[in-house]
Amino acid sequence: MRILVLGSGAREHAIILALRREPTTHEIFAAPGNAGIAEDATVVPLDPADPAAVTAYANDANIDLVVIGPEAPLVAGVADELRERGIPVFGPGRAAAQLEGSKAFAKRVMEAAGVPTGRALRAHTPAELAAALDELGAPYVVKADGLAGGKGVIVTSERDEAIAHAEQYLGGAPVLVEEYLDGPEVSLFFLSDGDHVLPLSPAQDYKRLRDGDEGPNTGGMGAYSPLPWLLERFGGEAEFADLVTRTIAEPVIRQLDAEGTPFIGLLYAGLVLTAQGVKVIEFNARFGDPETQVVLPRLVDPLSELLLAAASGHLEDLPRPEFAEATAVAVVLASRGYPGAPVTGRVLTGLDAAAAVDGVHLAHAATAHADEGLVSTGGRVLNVVALGTTFAESTRRAYQAIAAIGLEGGQYRTDIAARVVEH
Repeated sequence: MRILVLGSGAREHAIILALRREPTTHEIFAAPGNAGIAEDATVVPLDPADPAAVTAYANDANIDLVVIGPEAPLVAGVADELRERGIPVFGPGRAAAQLEGSKAFAKRVMEAAGVPTGRALRAHTPAELAAALDELGAPYVVKADGLAGGKGVIVTSERDEAIAHAEQYLGGAPVLVEEYLDGPEVSLFFLSDGDHVLPLSPAQDYKRLRDGDEGPNTGGMGAYSPLPWLLERFGGEAEFADLVTRTIAEPVIRQLDAEGTPFIGLLYAGLVLTAQGVKVIEFNARFGDPETQVVLPRLVDPLSELLLAAASGHLEDLPRPEFAEATAVAVVLASRGYPGAPVTGRVLTGLDAAAAVDGVHLAHAATAHADEGLVSTGGRVLNVVALGTTFAESTRRAYQAIAAIGLEGGQYRTDIAARVVEH
């Protein structure tokens, strides 16, 4: 199969690595990719958010399946143009992608579908913002309504901080002030063909920059999977996935289909386990990052078959995907200054030593080759992903590997999966 993966981050590298592990050999292309992806796929100089360019290339190169990684191409309508030309694509069209592109759209769909979530008030002006903050109270949850690269959300007890965050977006677009939902968070992915959904294995990510969930929100500083603590509350992962499928994923997919905007691709449900039950924090319209980096390495079934079945409308023909018993931990190495103003262009060393640690592989996020060697090109530079038989083993391997990597000013959390190891 000839597969084109759109994107340049660690999520896309994880997808490509999963495709590479299959017994069937695929021809894999990536646009625009990064230095690590270039080791595992043919990199194409193509703007992934240009519908016409992507469609022309996919047609000329006889691509059998296009997999859209990041959100920007989805909101730009890349999937729509590919489908119009009859090219199988894993990713929702522009209208359905509003589930991620507009928080207000997502709240409306959830309300119509009867999906449990927190209250939300929309604010267009400073006066509306102040009234919404007063009505819902602290802790304050303020979200940019549109795409913000994973950094559009703030949760704070400080009113001035909430207002300052909102002012970055007011004027250009409204913001949402939401009810604070208390409880552990879970990320659960669903494959959807527009009518049917299949759950993958849940994961938990770490959004704050520093240990102990301190510091600013980021795109994600690490993740782990599976979640053994779901056994105590739900009886296991399968039971939890069944509940979320029945009460959240299927109602949303049915609602979008009824509105004439079928969702074909990856439905990411960001969930919180409150005392009143499972509620939705947010939806994304693509694989999550860094959760993908710990979910896909445990996938037993061929990823290409699952993605093609969803793109072709045949998920009902497949059983629920199977996952290995292994534990997976991902630790993100970020540049100095991330998430505000990351310092880029600094040399990376020790990657071969890191990848040589048993059970470890690297998923590149923002790397490129330069005269002085491999250098960082963005905030989140790469993921160290470790597999093991226990979380103690996988975390030990991950931190042994990341300690071998040199990046001046580099930063990473030292407590990824620490709680599950302790318990």
